[in-house]
Amino acid sequence: MTTLVSTTDTLTRDALAVLQPGFLGTTAPDWLLRRLGEGLSSVGLFGRNIASPEQLAALTERLRAERDDVLVAIDEEGGDVTRLEVRNGSSFPGNYALGAVDDVDLTRAVARELGRRLAECGVNLNWAPSADVNSNQDNPVIGVRSFGADTALVARHTAAYVEGLQSAGVAACTKHFPGHGDTSVDSHHAMPRIDVDLDTVHARDLLPFRAAIATGSKSVMSAHILLPALDPDRPATLSPRILTGLLREELGFQGLIVTDGMEMQAIASTYGIERGSVLAIAAGADAICVGGGLADEETVLRLRDALVAAVRNGELPEERLADAAARVRGLADWTLRVRGASEPGADSQEGTAPGTASTIAPDTGIGLVAARRAVRVTGSAEPLTEAPYVAAFTPLANIAVGDETPWGVAAELGRLLPGTETGSYSGAGTAGAEAAALVGELLAAAGDRTIVVVVRDAHRHRWMSDALDAVLAARPDTVVVEMGVNGAEPRGALHIATHGAARVCGRAAAEVITGRRE
Repeated sequence: MTTLVSTTDTLTRDALAVLQPGFLGTTAPDWLLRRLGEGLSSVGLFGRNIASPEQLAALTERLRAERDDVLVAIDEEGGDVTRLEVRNGSSFPGNYALGAVDDVDLTRAVARELGRRLAECGVNLNWAPSADVNSNQDNPVIGVRSFGADTALVARHTAAYVEGLQSAGVAACTKHFPGHGDTSVDSHHAMPRIDVDLDTVHARDLLPFRAAIATGSKSVMSAHILLPALDPDRPATLSPRILTGLLREELGFQGLIVTDGMEMQAIASTYGIERGSVLAIAAGADAICVGGGLADEETVLRLRDALVAAVRNGELPEERLADAAARVRGLADWTLRVRGASEPGADSQEGTAPGTASTIAPDTGIGLVAARRAVRVTGSAEPLTEAPYVAAFTPLANIAVGDETPWGVAAELGRLLPGTETGSYSGAGTAGAEAAALVGELLAAAGDRTIVVVVRDAHRHRWMSDALDAVLAARPDTVVVEMGVNGAEPRGALHIATHGAARVCGRAAAEVITGRRE
């Protein structure tokens, strides 16, 4: 009887250990602290959990009071995808801007600084960088999250990013394996399918992951994509051929394999999160990411019980679950060693110790340096000295980015040119008279002020491109700022490509428009 209880306890603890759940609020709920005591090894943080660096440091300190080796994970890519600065916009440009500069030392420095800030707040696992080659310019979910469309460029910057992040004591999670760049469907909504041959997969999509593995990336995140050249039946997250056969055996990766969010519709609507989680662990995944949309105790218990039941009914080998849990604990041990090596009096200088509310250091400014270097200007115009009218052409929000993070140039222009006014315009689905009405409204609101039109991925949105043409026909002196993928021909008296919509990208654009830096 004693053996049975011990085995049951071990099985339950292993099932909890492989989960990376989220929660609501800016303080740790009692249920989460209780589950940490029962074996839960990881916690995922989102924008809803963060109010300030000091609050975040206090939150992670509370988690570690319950379990000192807890993995505290976050989706902090910088650029458009930020959780640390979800309310104000990121102090760091994203991958696309770094790829546009193409200075691996700069990418390494940016990643190290971002990692330092995470570590000081007590975060030790970052679900970044994106190693996807954005080979499909119509990709609705990757775009500026990628370093670019050139495989070699993406590979060298992925490696530099991993080096920089991990030198700050934060484990990298290179994503989305085996490559989400050639999709036209967002896996948050449905299952993307990539129909390319095996040679293309190896020559294009896998090279950045090989570079990340060679650099020592501590973890890799799977993609919810169907890639028939590798597995015609199962999406990558659920595929033994892809996770075990390709990633583990062929590429030799021995770190932690993390799934993308299991509540994303590519998995949830087809398999359900419980069966999807069982299949993912059976396929070779070690950690189940969940919590972006489902962030309660019930979800944790449902997944825990599904994994335990799968072991007991023979669907999931007990040793596979135990191996997955051991890999989670192995990464947790690495973070403890890094933290210990960074404490005062330690001989090693590896990594950065998680901080407390009194030790949060200020931003070094490297993000703004990078954003300025990423700007590309076409055309010429006299610097603005009077407040303009900013028209933001707003596409539907990418779920990975979220719609709560501010973007654009209006705030920064308003700081440099008080009195700047702005309007937001969304023309999705508009045509003909409706589109003309949108432009008419814009021109009326602008009056005789210089117009600054801000777009994102204008090449992907017909309404946006048509509206821009109409504005330029009426007002040729219009300034155009492209803050997404720069896939269209430059238009406007002055065309500024920022290669991202982070706050620092907006500031860099505003500096070009006004000819002023403050």
